[in-house]
Amino acid sequence: MDRAELVELLSPEGLRLLDSLPEWQAKTDIVGAVSDLRRRGHSPSLVAAVLTQSKLRARAKAKFGDFAARMLFTEAGLEQATRLRVAALHAGRFSRAGVGHVADLGCGIGGDSLALAAVDLEVTSAEADEVTAAIAAYNLTPFEKARVVHERAEDVHLGGIGGAWLDPARRVTSGGRTRRLSDASDYTPSLDFAFGLADRMAVGVKLGPGTDRDVIPPGVEAQWVSVGGDVVELGVWFGAVARPGIGRAALVVGDHGADELTAAADSEDAPVGPLGEYLYEPDGAVIRARLIGDLARGHGAWMLSSGIAYLTADTAFESPFAQGFRVLERLPVDERQLRQALRARDIGTLEIKKRGSDVDPAALRTRLKLQGAASATLVMTREEGRHVALLVERMPRAGQVSSAP
Repeated sequence: MDRAELVELLSPEGLRLLDSLPEWQAKTDIVGAVSDLRRRGHSPSLVAAVLTQSKLRARAKAKFGDFAARMLFTEAGLEQATRLRVAALHAGRFSRAGVGHVADLGCGIGGDSLALAAVDLEVTSAEADEVTAAIAAYNLTPFEKARVVHERAEDVHLGGIGGAWLDPARRVTSGGRTRRLSDASDYTPSLDFAFGLADRMAVGVKLGPGTDRDVIPPGVEAQWVSVGGDVVELGVWFGAVARPGIGRAALVVGDHGADELTAAADSEDAPVGPLGEYLYEPDGAVIRARLIGDLARGHGAWMLSSGIAYLTADTAFESPFAQGFRVLERLPVDERQLRQALRARDIGTLEIKKRGSDVDPAALRTRLKLQGAASATLVMTREEGRHVALLVERMPRAGQVSSAP
């Protein structure tokens, strides 16, 4: 979206038209919608803008819930925006730390700013891109204590501001295509700038969950967050918004609340042993935080193989930090024998999970050509270094009790 399109969208006519559209559905007839709006006298640019926003609002419900219906978005801004539920946890840290005024430096479409303002904090939101800054200003209109400035993060005057939140841009757009940056030194603003602010105020920095751990400064709190089983971010916290004694944290957010596993530092892996009656796959946040050993010791479990994130135990346990499986039987690793074994069990629908194996689950599933009536889960991994194929039964995952920081 360019400046002219945004101006047209933000006109009374544009906003009325956008709000009058039915909710976007996957089956929406785009050609028919365009034709109808053009027949009603709307310009091609406005029609394109409102239909794009309608589609983005539908996608944004996963992150913003009902708030999405009154917000505006850009493609890149929505992709990088923090889920509102997680943004509320960020805001809670600043509120509990007594930080009354927070600078959201590189605010994008304003998702984190919205959460900060919702807990009655004063917010200065800065965005270098003019169109995105205007969209953030629109999204923050209901909050009197929020203001948006069209400035680079590095240029914002921070006098009188007690804390900063930064979500450095990890993507660049060129020629209409967006590319993810693999080198943290290329982020905007730079990590040197973001981390350097901690010398003067409380700071939180959002990074991708797969960020090289070498960039995490010593002595800070690093918290990996998963939502619904997907690891969505690494939060690095400094000063008053970092919790004493916690260097590593795995926060697991689900339908029933949030649970957290914390430690002062990476935990030592548990010993390796033979397959027990149960197999456990730690949540991705636990794996990223390197707290698998603590999880294992807390439940009398052990590692199935060195360097592979599967635990095993002879006693069943429930945990929000791991998905459990009951081991039904071992199957042959050889593909021909494996096919015969699965067909003998009338298995036609097969979920394939793998760690420590170079098998491509989709390609293997195709080659197996299963046609039975039953469904099953197969785990391809290693036991004490040896390849194994395990037929398992998924166990219910523990309900999550709210205990978020």
